[in-house]
Amino acid sequence: MAAAVSLWPRTEALLLGALPVPPPSRLGPRYLRKMAAYARERAADGCYPRLSWPRWRHIACGKLQLGRGLAWLYFERFHDLLPPPDPPRRLQRAEAEAACGSAEELELERGKLSVDTLRFLLFLYVQQLNRASLRTSLIGEEWPRARAAGLPGRAAGQSKNWNDQDHLAFVLMHLSDMLELLMEPEQLGASSHATHNSLVSYEAICALSFLIEGTVNNSRTIHPLHELALWQPCHGKNGYSKTSKTFSFLKLESWLRSCLIINPFGMTACLRSGKKLAWAQQVEGMTRRAKIACNTRVVPEVSPMVIMSQVYKQTLAKSSDTLVGAHVRIHRCNDSFIYLLSPLCSVTIEKCRNSTFVLGPVEASVHVHSCDHIKVITVCHCLSLSSTTDCTFHILTPTQPLILAGNQAVSFAPFHTHYPMLEDHMAQVGLATVPNYWDSPMLLCKEGSDSSIFRLLPPMDFYTFVIPFEMEGDTTETPGGLPHAYQKALSQREQKVQIWQKMVKEACLTKDQRKQFQMLVESKFYEWLIQTGNHQQLDSLVPPAVGSKQAAGLHRVPLHQKERKGTVVPVLSPPARFTFTLLSYPPSCQLSAWNNLSSSICWFPAHPRSDCSASILVPQMQSYLS
Repeated sequence: MAAAVSLWPRTEALLLGALPVPPPSRLGPRYLRKMAAYARERAADGCYPRLSWPRWRHIACGKLQLGRGLAWLYFERFHDLLPPPDPPRRLQRAEAEAACGSAEELELERGKLSVDTLRFLLFLYVQQLNRASLRTSLIGEEWPRARAAGLPGRAAGQSKNWNDQDHLAFVLMHLSDMLELLMEPEQLGASSHATHNSLVSYEAICALSFLIEGTVNNSRTIHPLHELALWQPCHGKNGYSKTSKTFSFLKLESWLRSCLIINPFGMTACLRSGKKLAWAQQVEGMTRRAKIACNTRVVPEVSPMVIMSQVYKQTLAKSSDTLVGAHVRIHRCNDSFIYLLSPLCSVTIEKCRNSTFVLGPVEASVHVHSCDHIKVITVCHCLSLSSTTDCTFHILTPTQPLILAGNQAVSFAPFHTHYPMLEDHMAQVGLATVPNYWDSPMLLCKEGSDSSIFRLLPPMDFYTFVIPFEMEGDTTETPGGLPHAYQKALSQREQKVQIWQKMVKEACLTKDQRKQFQMLVESKFYEWLIQTGNHQQLDSLVPPAVGSKQAAGLHRVPLHQKERKGTVVPVLSPPARFTFTLLSYPPSCQLSAWNNLSSSICWFPAHPRSDCSASILVPQMQSYLS
């Protein structure tokens, strides 16, 4: 019995490679064919078989009429896709770029980079994945589909970047065009299309391996396309000639179409047969249960996927081997606080409301779509947003944040937190503290004035963020520090806190007055917690009682037992006790101004002798009043 070859689209090529926005019209198939011919003709000038940044800049800006920023965006994005990311080399490049003292020096540094020309052409073609088609719009395929129950499959408005069914459909629909794009010009007819006698070079198949991979007999060993195409039993089907080292175009295309299937390690497989994770609890009154699933790491070459949906009014914190290097999709999570404190590959946040997401370093990209009133805190290589309203992003990133279509009232602010393993995790994914372009977003879909779309968070509204979990590690402060204006605002606020503390201490209150004052402060603080919603956030940090249903398997915060040493965030062991330290002060140093409390708070495990349980949720003021 002949061995069976199965092929499928590579997840990374489409999930990470295709920008989640329709491409410029000049990146259509017609112009890409002209670019392919142009590159081959100017092989001696650094265009083929590798394309340098200066030559691509010339083609993009001079021939395709793209802006320099957009040209670099495509070039740099592809450069980090292939070969597989090398963290030490990425750190060296970041250090070299940060040392450049002028735009000219930066261009010279970037001029050292080059990419495989044929694979880069294929990468540019893949941008068609998110192009809106007039034909499909007319027949209804791109109108919102009926919402499916359970985890998001082909739900309304789903990104094609995540849908492996769309990946397969795209490759099958455009296979002929992509093969012709990679072929030598003399193999094309007068109409610039392949003929019955056309041949495809081995180099073209190597380039197509950027998009297609597969296996034999459903084994768990994944091979790139060019290795499978050279396998002896396939020669008769794909038309390979050992003499000319070429493939028959017609036979090759037929063989590819017959072997292509949905990615067996993609999102569909994760939803159907992935491992369900009990990281979230069922909230009373909710008809839908929170769902979290991952595809088990059965193939070393494939990054795991973690899909979270419908987490509601919870705090969920995790640092686990399951998350390391994973593609994470967070969907329809509302009124929650989610901490994923591991090095991640990519994160997509869709249709979430009134939530805070604290992410470990993200090697590739964070994409936020159709979200309202959320806060994202992360170190990432690239951030992109579309259709967001009133969202805040505290980021450290070596690339310009991408503002796509449909955004309103976006706020950007410097990264402002840390956890003990943060710097180790940053090194694992090759992210440094410089350069940092958090404050220089790029508008790819300009729909109004810049001021109506985004702003930089004013220093007076800036507060640091404390991650309320204990971990082992060496990081004790925000990597790279804070910009001067924001650090100055914090220092001024701390000085006023010290003045207020001194005033209280020198008030010489009697014992009864101190007791009355403490009750007043606790009362006003509790009112503030209720009004701002922080009461729910602090309540959700309390682990479930031992023996309860949640303790038996459904946890808002990580399990007490470690999966592996150093991989799980330790929870605050019950009975949980907290001491609350106010990091702000009343606008004036008058005691009556406590009604205007509008500060952030941070919380720490209380001293073992403290008897202030988390259920009381009041600040311990003894240190102020002693």
